[in-house]
Amino acid sequence: MRHRILVVDDEPAARLGLKRALAALSCEVVEAGDGVAALEEIARGGPDLVICDIQMPRMDGLTLVKRLSERGNPPPVIVMTAYGSERIAVEAMKAGACDYVSKPYDVDELRCLAQNALETVRLRRENETLRDEIRRQSGFGLLIGRSRAMDAVCDMIDKVAGTDAAVLVNGESGTGKELVARAIHEQGGRRDRPFVAVNAAALPTELIESELFGHEKGAFTGAASRRKGKFELADGGTLFLDEIGDMHAETQAKLLRVLQEQRFERLGGAETVAVDVRMISATNRDLADEISLGRFREDLYYRLKVVDIFLPPLRDRREDIPLLVRHFLDQCNQRHEKAVTEVPPDVMRLLTSYAWPGNIRELMHAVERAVIFAEGSVLSGDLLPDEIRAEGAESTGDGAAGWHDGVSFQDAKQQSVLAFEAAFIRSALEHHKGNMSRTAPAIGMKRQALQQKVRELGIDPEIYR
Repeated sequence: MRHRILVVDDEPAARLGLKRALAALSCEVVEAGDGVAALEEIARGGPDLVICDIQMPRMDGLTLVKRLSERGNPPPVIVMTAYGSERIAVEAMKAGACDYVSKPYDVDELRCLAQNALETVRLRRENETLRDEIRRQSGFGLLIGRSRAMDAVCDMIDKVAGTDAAVLVNGESGTGKELVARAIHEQGGRRDRPFVAVNAAALPTELIESELFGHEKGAFTGAASRRKGKFELADGGTLFLDEIGDMHAETQAKLLRVLQEQRFERLGGAETVAVDVRMISATNRDLADEISLGRFREDLYYRLKVVDIFLPPLRDRREDIPLLVRHFLDQCNQRHEKAVTEVPPDVMRLLTSYAWPGNIRELMHAVERAVIFAEGSVLSGDLLPDEIRAEGAESTGDGAAGWHDGVSFQDAKQQSVLAFEAAFIRSALEHHKGNMSRTAPAIGMKRQALQQKVRELGIDPEIYR
């Protein structure tokens, strides 16, 4: 990336001399005649370095340094002073300048100072990029997946994280709704402030208001001292309220008031507490149905879902299962001091065939159980729970088709066809070691059609490589 240097001096000849001296650095050099013009140039597109004279009309160099230091993330400034004016140079450095050079300046010294300042800028940018990547990884660390569904979720997180909009995360139990909330927090401007999580379903009705809003000493039996609630603890940060659909109607009304006014009173108190909290909530219920049944407030619903994110169940993104399995293997090996590294294709097929009603949480527990009882480096299918092995056998075509009460002929036929297609394609992929270009003509399909089919069936060719 080519650096940009702004030279500020009221004498055109001095600016020309600076441009010639800096030409060896292969930087873009722009000019300004005084501090006012310099601020205008900076506003148009910030330079990476400012080199300015001290004595200038309208706005001198010292004032320019002070004005720049008041801004967030200002560019470094090298000031140029007359010979014997070290006192002014020291004052400029106290105001925020990074260095100074005395006139008449030595060209090599000026270039060296400019190079050092630009290197500092480069390192600072690299550090910022690294910090952003670390924050992104910490936020998305367990939002593992390359399916279209998860790509859509991550895109939504990226777009909403930089705002303070209320977010409602919808999804079945075990899909990772709190991980989405944490990812939004980690990517947003409140990342350095608290993230406070509350599970509304886990708290008795009589305690949830105290948990959310706090209480004063003597507010109720056992309240021996003042206690801050979750809203106060999350002040400046994010409050994640899980299982919002289980909240009692009376508490819903108080929550709505707090979200509208950003202020409340602790239980048993008269003092008004003001807070600044970003609200993220989650539920596994259909809140629209809850509203129609009179169990959830419609006005609160629209207050909570300025943005809504749907987190798909694991059965709808089976292509992510191999990635999750590998991730949980690494975690469990470290936690239990094991070395289970190999997942045979038939075991991975069992894992990708199962419907996972408990979603990611169930998968994590199944992998951990198998790792704990594994005696070598191979994850054995015999160590998986019975229901996974049984359903996996049926879906891969190992079980015989039979009549089931309540299942129509057409539905049963469709299920059998899908099971046959999955087993046939998996077998072909295994034979060709996951190579789609070889598998497609071998089974009489075009490559694009095979790609579409493996997506529909939730098959990941990578596990056969």
